[in-house]
Amino acid sequence: MSRFLRTACVLAIAGLLASVPACGASNSGKIKIGVVTNCTADFWSICEAGARKAAQENDVELVFRQPTNNDASEQMPIIEGFQAQGCKGIAVSVIDPEGQTRDLTRIAKEVPLITMDNDADQTGRLCYIGIDNKEAGKAVGRLVKKALPGGGTIAMFIGNTMSANAKARTQGVLDELAGQDNAPGIDADHPQKPSIKCKKYGNYYLVDKAPRTDDTKVPVATDNATDVASRLDGVENVCMIGLYAYNPPAILNGVAAAKLKVPVKIVGFDEDFATLAGIRDGKIEGTVVQDPFLYGYKSVEVLAANARGDKNKLPKDAIKYRIVTREGKLEPAVAGPGIEVVQVDAFEKKLRDDIASGKK
Repeated sequence: MSRFLRTACVLAIAGLLASVPACGASNSGKIKIGVVTNCTADFWSICEAGARKAAQENDVELVFRQPTNNDASEQMPIIEGFQAQGCKGIAVSVIDPEGQTRDLTRIAKEVPLITMDNDADQTGRLCYIGIDNKEAGKAVGRLVKKALPGGGTIAMFIGNTMSANAKARTQGVLDELAGQDNAPGIDADHPQKPSIKCKKYGNYYLVDKAPRTDDTKVPVATDNATDVASRLDGVENVCMIGLYAYNPPAILNGVAAAKLKVPVKIVGFDEDFATLAGIRDGKIEGTVVQDPFLYGYKSVEVLAANARGDKNKLPKDAIKYRIVTREGKLEPAVAGPGIEVVQVDAFEKKLRDDIASGKK
């Protein structure tokens, strides 16, 4: 794209953003903070509630955007628009760290930048707000081993495999199942259905050798789950793993559509309300959760403080993941050292209270 066209694109988007009453330039004199997610999802609506609460408490103006698609070509103009509007800080869940590093580095030299949920650590960003996704993936792996202690068949579902959190989360699961770091897996035919090509990690066969991706499109995620479940119909000891927030509900719907003869186990990630309902009903073993509300809150708090010259809010450590189960109990070896296990009803109540607090 030529410099002229790029500038025109940025100015057009900046104008579009400015035309939205809740997010445009104001005469309030308040510091303006921009937050952009990697797609549109309920997970990010929870994040927005946290961001809005922090904006109220820190007396700043918030511009919050959820791109329609998980596509850097849609996300980058939004970030450029934030810069054109005079935002004094920008938080971004990076879609494609490798592809976006150059542009984000340029922006970080002009506007304080932090990453949340998805990192890009070579950009000069101030900090990363999020969990250690590889360790969280290992926690998913431990839930799988609890569900299938003798081994079995696994299928993994995720939005993409290029983002930092997707890569780390996926590898964490596989490393835990294989019992080694950066496990490559071993090519193998499925022992009951040889037409299904797998990779073996320890005693677990990964269907199709890799996670099924859906480009963050829920209908595709549901179709993926239906397809895999149907192909595995009749196989014992199957666990289907959803690694983005909408994946566990999509698996529930896909399994229902497949009308299986043999039930499957399901392990989730994130705190979608349908996932929590599935745990309550005994259809999902448990879910490893981040804290999107806190991501939004901390992002705005950190950027607001930084804009006022206060560097003390910058986090030094990753946020701890938690595990939600029906009973709120797990053996320490399953939960992991220092990891909180929360009962599903108590967790959901706190989540709803947090969301409500961001709307006041």
